[in-house]
Amino acid sequence: MITSLDISWKLVSIIVWELVWKGLALYRAGKKQQPWWFFFLLIINSIGILPIIYLIISRDKKKKRK
Repeated sequence: MITSLDISWKLVSIIVWELVWKGLALYRAGKKQQPWWFFFLLIINSIGILPIIYLIISRDKKKKRK
C-alpha cells in the first residue's frame, strides 16, 4: 500500500537530486559565460537529465600524460 509519506519522500528526493545537478550546471555555465545554457538550465526541469548532459559536454578536456 502506497502512503502519502512514501510519495512525499520520493518527491523530496527528486527535488534534491534536481537541485544538486542544476546547481552544478548553472555554476559551470555562469563561470564559462554561456548565457544560453544558463537560461535553458534555469527554465527547463528535467529531473537532472539536462544538467548532467551539459556537465558531460562542457567538461574540460585534460591533457593526457605520457
